[in-house]
Amino acid sequence: MMSRLAGLDRAGLRRAAAMVVALAAGACTGDLGRPRQDIFSQVIAPQAGFWSATFRGEAASHFRFTDDEEQLRDRAWRFIMPSHERSVFQARISDLAHARVLPAQMQPGSVSDYFSALTAGSYASQASRYARLAEDANADRLLIGPFRANAMRVVSADRVRMRTAEGSPQVAPSQIEPAFARVVENEGLILWVCERVGFRIESYRYALANLVVQMPSREAIRAERAIMALEAEAGPLCKMSLIGAFGGGAQTPADGGSPQPPAVYKG
Repeated sequence: MMSRLAGLDRAGLRRAAAMVVALAAGACTGDLGRPRQDIFSQVIAPQAGFWSATFRGEAASHFRFTDDEEQLRDRAWRFIMPSHERSVFQARISDLAHARVLPAQMQPGSVSDYFSALTAGSYASQASRYARLAEDANADRLLIGPFRANAMRVVSADRVRMRTAEGSPQVAPSQIEPAFARVVENEGLILWVCERVGFRIESYRYALANLVVQMPSREAIRAERAIMALEAEAGPLCKMSLIGAFGGGAQTPADGGSPQPPAVYKG
């Protein structure tokens, strides 16, 4: 894999990454701020992401994505982005991390950011803030189930992929490394989404507590129930059985708790 970098120097890669960041800053946006399908999102960002991830020493596969793998990445985008549309800068950085142009560690964010965005500007009634909080938590809850079902299909296919790659004499040895890299990418993405869902829940709880302190309302009950429902839906996602390719930390701990979140996203 690293031999593919032989003709590239560090300065060249840095210049390429800087160009991608500049292009992304001016990219048109579609629904929820996500870049529309254009030459940047379809060609430039994926290629730049592959080379950036490889340069950082992360697992990177040149295999084409399956339909389920494409869909998994589309569904993951919602949870990786900031939970409030006012976080424009954070959204841009998160989008570049999703494309792998930037490492996940550069993704900014504090649990207080959602509350700050939620209460920014003028508003007629505190009820609208509680309603928005409940709506955001409910929207996340409704999307976790489809993501988990998608993830289970991908993991199941990856198990078949690796059994075939390691056990069939018809598979060339050169195909095994990128096959394993794709499994690592897929598991890394699932774990990253689990991590980000947990971050959203913390952000919602922070926002609810501070809303109650600043402007108590009976609407807090509805928001609390929405957050509890989101937590209940997130549990099965974060405890689903994975192959364990991602750093050896993908399996559920023996005490039944959630897997350790990845330090670096690799897919």
